[in-house]
Amino acid sequence: MTDVQTAATTHPAPGVLGRIFGNSQDGATGDGHEQVVLCHDRSSGLKAIIAIHSTALGPALGGTRFFPYASEEAALEDALNLSRGMSYKNALAGLDLGGGKAVIIGDPNRDKNEAMLRAYGRFVESLRGRYITACDVGTYVQDMDVVARETEFVTGRSPENGGAGDSSILTAFGVFQGMRASAQARWGQPTLRGKRVGVAGVGKVGHYLVGHLVADGAVVVVTDPFEAAVNRVRAAHPEVEVVADTAALLQAKLDVYAPCALGGALTDDTVAALGEFGTSVVCGAANNQLAHPGVEKDLADRGLLYAPDYLVNSGGVIQVADEIDGFNFERAKNKATKIFDTTLEIFTRAAADGVPPAVAADRLAEKRMREISALRSVLLPAARRA
Repeated sequence: MTDVQTAATTHPAPGVLGRIFGNSQDGATGDGHEQVVLCHDRSSGLKAIIAIHSTALGPALGGTRFFPYASEEAALEDALNLSRGMSYKNALAGLDLGGGKAVIIGDPNRDKNEAMLRAYGRFVESLRGRYITACDVGTYVQDMDVVARETEFVTGRSPENGGAGDSSILTAFGVFQGMRASAQARWGQPTLRGKRVGVAGVGKVGHYLVGHLVADGAVVVVTDPFEAAVNRVRAAHPEVEVVADTAALLQAKLDVYAPCALGGALTDDTVAALGEFGTSVVCGAANNQLAHPGVEKDLADRGLLYAPDYLVNSGGVIQVADEIDGFNFERAKNKATKIFDTTLEIFTRAAADGVPPAVAADRLAEKRMREISALRSVLLPAARRA
């Protein structure tokens, strides 16, 4: 196996080093990642990137995405975006954990194998606990069990191996709590009963979210490019309406739009369509929903109430974080229930400060990271240091 390499030994796309080190080439402030690691194991074919954005609150916790990226630069860009989002997500969730994320380059349906996952586990182990991994798109509980054969710094393992199991369960539950809070803020009642909710993506998280919505009395419309995912929802909930694609979903006269697939779902055109067809609330499970800076203002200007993605989808990280000290589902669920209160707090702060909810959420997360980081500058005896 090759040695761990830092990003400085590669030749990333122009401007990417600025994002890692905190200064872009045009002089603007960047993300300031602490560490970016390239992982390459020739024998198994592993090509992976581990990005640690911040350990201000504790070890960086975030999942591993297995995805057929168009280029290594695209994979690096995704790792940087996702790891930064994890810092904010963990901070806002009240966890004593920093933000990190990993991506494995390849098609999980074709390329994934035991040797590759174990090689990846050894790279995680080489970081000695600075990064703790878990599941994400393209990786599952059984994969984390394999990774755990090479490292102790892994969560989201199967219950039979002492783990929390499928983190999609509390991810969906948390998104539902955020949606309930959005309904309270917009319509005065914390329920989706009678509201028309469109779910784009009914895979790992989306199909659980549909179950919560149907039970609450919502009228649910879904779309997903994978027929198997749609058929699973239809089998469980025959009353759910299915449309061909996201474009059709946006035109379905929704009260709530829930993007639950990959990031970048909220583009200028998407937001314009939501506004044109009368949608009131945007609240979904996907990470990094805002396609570019400024979309959050466009949402607010069009009267769309946006529940920040990393706030409402934090139930999954709450679930796997609970595994670190010995998993208890009810304890984790109780923590995820508080997403309702935090979402209402963000809406209140946003209204008071005259800013979009995404800005208010960022400010609250940054405040916690700043304050706790300063607290940890106080020297403790060696036996008490975290």
